[in-house]
Order: sequence, then structure tokens, then C-alpha cells
Amino acid sequence: MRAQVDSQRSSTYTATQALSRLKEGNERFVRGEARFPTVQKEVLAQMAKRQEPFATILGCSDSRVPPELIFDAGFGELFVIRVAGNVLGDAIFGTLQYAGKHLRTPLFVVLGHDRCGAVSAAVDMKLRGATQESRIEVLLEEILPALEGIDTEQPADAVLHAAVEANVRRTVREILQTPEAKIREPAGNMMLVGAIYELESGRVRFLD
Repeated sequence: MRAQVDSQRSSTYTATQALSRLKEGNERFVRGEARFPTVQKEVLAQMAKRQEPFATILGCSDSRVPPELIFDAGFGELFVIRVAGNVLGDAIFGTLQYAGKHLRTPLFVVLGHDRCGAVSAAVDMKLRGATQESRIEVLLEEILPALEGIDTEQPADAVLHAAVEANVRRTVREILQTPEAKIREPAGNMMLVGAIYELESGRVRFLD
């Protein structure tokens, strides 16, 4: 996500246009009017030469939250990074950097979802001292800082709802602290937003 332009082209979409495309696609998905077109072999052959996604999505690995479907996006339109709990880490940061430097996507979205199992496990670890296998605990430790300040006196569902949103917001803040984002975001050629996918309705709620 560095500011300088390399040998590849800049995106044909602005960040605002890219965000509008995601919102319009999600509206089609919610209405049951998603396109889901069959991709012709000629189109696949053309896309094999280069990719030009209009947005990068950092989302959860949950099988119920496939970004291409919920945004009604076609082949090659989204650069998708998926990891349980939509957390960060060295490999994730490297992938985001690739998306910014080489793909020049104008829009980056951190996409969480309600009832997230990873976030729920982190809440159980923090509030009830629950334990997990060692590698899962490493992942949950990326979520725990986001839970500071959450009102734990609320009903369990409300606590999890708040935790999911807090986790997305923290990931957004962490990305904004990278040198690349500090250059590109103020310059107006990159937008970073957080969002929550609602499992029952299929709607994506974009955070302020």
C-alpha cells in the first residue's frame, strides 16, 4: 500500500465507486437478485493474463461468509484474504501490502460477521478463562486487545455483538497505523472501511 506507482496501472475505480459497487452487489444479494453469471472460457483466458480487482476484502474464514457471493461480485473483481476472526499477522500484512503495491486496489474492507466463533472463543477466554489448543490460542490473542472496554455486564448476545464490532474496528486501526496506509489514505487514493455481515438477513452493515 505504498504511495509510489509501480509498473502496473492504477485501478480504474475510485475508492468511493468501489464501495458503491459492494453496497449495490450486497443489495442484489439480499433481494435474491444476484447475478452469479457463468464465466465463459474466453473470459477466463483473458483474466489469466492479469487481475484487476476493485476491492481487497479481509474477512473471516467462516464458510457462511463468502465475499464474492454476498457482494455479488464476479471472477477477478475482489482480492480476498480470509482468516478466522479476520485478524492480522505478518502473512496478512504482507498480503495487504501486495494488494496495495501491485494491485493498487482503491478500497480495503475489514469484514467481520455476527456470531463469529473466533470472537466468541476470545470472549470465553477473557471472561471465563476458557482454554483452546495452542495454535488456536495464538489466533485468539490477536482478538483479546479489542475486547478491552466492552461492557461485560450486558447479556451474552450483546457482549458478542459488541466484541465482533470492536474486533473489526481494532483491525482497521491497526492497518491505518502502517506506513503504507499513512501515505495512501490521506492522499485520497485509498479508502479503508470496516463492515459486519449479518448471517440471518444477508445484509452487510458498513461502520462509520
